[in-house]
Amino acid sequence: MNRLAARLMRALTDPDFTLEGDDGHPDLSQVSDEELGSLLVAALRVGASAPHTMRTVRFAVEDAARERQPRYTPDACRRMFETLVEKCQERGWADLDLGMRALEHCTGPLPDVSEPARTLVEFRLEQDTVRQPYALLAVAGLAGEETLCAAVQRLSRDVGPIVADEMAAIAGLAPAEQETLLSEIGQDHRFLPSLPHTWRRSADNPAYVAFARRALEAAADRTDAIRAGEIPYRADKAFTDREIISLGQALRVALLRDEPWLPELFDRLLPGVALAPTTAKTLPSQALLYEVVRAAQDFPTPELVSAIRTVRRTVRHAGVPKQLDKMLKKADAALAERADVALRLPRLEFETESISGSAAGGVLRRTAGDYQAVVTVTETATLTWEKDGRPLRSVPAPVRRDHPALVKELRDLVKRVNAHLATLVRALEGGFTVDAVHPYGWWRTELAEHPLARTLVRRLIWEIEIAPGEWRAVLPETDEHLPAAPDDAPVRLWHPLRSDRGAVRAWRDLLIERHIRQPFKQAFREIYLLTPAEEETRTYSNRFAAHLVHYRRMFALFRARGWKSGLLGPWDDGEAGEAERTLAAGKWRVRFFHSWADWAGNDELASTDQVRFDRRAGGAWREAPLAEVPPLVFSEAMRDVDLFVGVTSIAADPDWTDAGPGRTYWERSGFAELTASAEARREALERILPRLKIAERCSLDGRFLVVAGDLRTYRIHLGSANILMEPDGSYLCIVPARASSNGKVFLPFEDDRLSLILSKAFLLAADTKITDESILMQIKRGA
Repeated sequence: MNRLAARLMRALTDPDFTLEGDDGHPDLSQVSDEELGSLLVAALRVGASAPHTMRTVRFAVEDAARERQPRYTPDACRRMFETLVEKCQERGWADLDLGMRALEHCTGPLPDVSEPARTLVEFRLEQDTVRQPYALLAVAGLAGEETLCAAVQRLSRDVGPIVADEMAAIAGLAPAEQETLLSEIGQDHRFLPSLPHTWRRSADNPAYVAFARRALEAAADRTDAIRAGEIPYRADKAFTDREIISLGQALRVALLRDEPWLPELFDRLLPGVALAPTTAKTLPSQALLYEVVRAAQDFPTPELVSAIRTVRRTVRHAGVPKQLDKMLKKADAALAERADVALRLPRLEFETESISGSAAGGVLRRTAGDYQAVVTVTETATLTWEKDGRPLRSVPAPVRRDHPALVKELRDLVKRVNAHLATLVRALEGGFTVDAVHPYGWWRTELAEHPLARTLVRRLIWEIEIAPGEWRAVLPETDEHLPAAPDDAPVRLWHPLRSDRGAVRAWRDLLIERHIRQPFKQAFREIYLLTPAEEETRTYSNRFAAHLVHYRRMFALFRARGWKSGLLGPWDDGEAGEAERTLAAGKWRVRFFHSWADWAGNDELASTDQVRFDRRAGGAWREAPLAEVPPLVFSEAMRDVDLFVGVTSIAADPDWTDAGPGRTYWERSGFAELTASAEARREALERILPRLKIAERCSLDGRFLVVAGDLRTYRIHLGSANILMEPDGSYLCIVPARASSNGKVFLPFEDDRLSLILSKAFLLAADTKITDESILMQIKRGA
């Protein structure tokens, strides 16, 4: 052991030893993974009543073990199992997963732990409730055939056919297969994220794959029987807790394999667990519904995400849709990075036709007596009705009377298509950090010419590799024919970070000229490059530090963008935290530090701090220098953080009146230098303003849009949308009824702040027509 590891080991084992100087706050990055494993075993022996130094080191070691993957010598593995036996005898429980993980990461020949393993299993089997069933099976396998048989028999008792089938499938495997399988399944997926490489061996095990299908089909059969009245309905009792665990494992294996039978099963199982067969607002199994969504967060497919969205609109329980919305945001973020399945769309019998003289889109027609239903897909799916080719305003009364099933089917179809389109948009945008590349032939038939996807895909800029390292950018919406290229030519989404400024300007001009509104901000997308200050700080960025934000709004944005963060507040351990998101298919992680600041009336404020990046290496996260982060990953992560700060900063609150430090920050930041998102807003305005009827009254001056009214001249900040009035620089407070320019102005992308700025510009350009006395009083006060 090195000096630090030796001193930490003594601190964990000698109650009279104290640490001094820097060792009082040990930097465990100096400790090897093998030394960390030995320290963790010692830390497990430290109890709550141990001296302060022992407990401090214990917590530091446990924190390091959560961030890194410890490795264990054979002796450390043996001592781990002995420690688990001691904890069981002292406290009545011990985490068996720790023992199995130690063996999995053993650095030498596996030690004989059959005796302590047998003791652990016998202790667990004597308890009324058997916890950690998978880990228990794995430990029982170490103890010998007799102990394993006893464990299988106990775990199969009174658990129902699904769990019993799983136990039999596992017991029938060879010992080596059992150890491999059980080391991967059985984690608590509410808290521990699943990664594809940790499940791959399970998904390749034929016996467990076969069980997975049997289990999921049995679950769907049971919900069908409940709906048919063959099984009495009891709220949230369709499946036991153990069955839900087993079904969660089975579903993850099937999702990772992307089994073709899953979509049909989702159509049966999800409504079956979410909707009571009566008019009750309860669910047959709310717990299984949430477990399915957790599986979708781990290994999402577009079919499952869309099916969850569909059932979310039909569930009757008031609180469930809100919880599903929160969980779906994580599933969307995960799907965007699963490039091999994310962009898959069903055709649903749609054909491609020209729609009202515009570009072609998906169309589906159904006849209902003398009438025809038409479902069209442009930016979204819509349902209309026709008679003799003439459009009707609503559903005809004869159709409602004679064809109610068809009306319901088509309305459900519209919801389903819109769910697919929403999933596609999120997947396309999220693919930036993966740098997703597709074969041209597949991209042409499955995206650019797909009846549902084409109107979205063709409004985006794509790059085709026409020669090694030579990419050609195309916007299908502006080209009558797709370019000729070999079917295996790589295609990827264009990103301004990979293009020169001249090309970026040309694409932006084209979008404005052709009135092409992109599904998400692409041509006008902000880019974030490493700054000299960040090169100097090396491992962290202060670019978005020291801002005061509306905390609850920022927390909601974390969820919306697929970030994970604990809730902060005025309670123990609630002062500081970090929001994190994994990027690039789990290879990178970004962390945004922030802390709870204070109350402002009924509002909660937070202050922002550093942004850091970690790289996954050896199964654990390792902090990485900013210069080593791939530019696209860095830019997209910083774009999210800019969004969090820009949208929730109190500087953008026109009604902020509190005094003190908050007011000082508001005055400083409300008219500060423009961020990258505000710069993109400025570039859009440069192109939009000449086309407006108020163009002669508007000009851009640095960070402001200057509007010449008849009463005064106004300077609207392009970041905060706050207004200063000339000549005295006084502040004008306008709290808009809505952040919209009433649809009068074409915007090439959705931006509430840009809409707000334009709505204020239109209002102030005609300031003599303002009737709101609160605004007029401010204007006339210094005029």
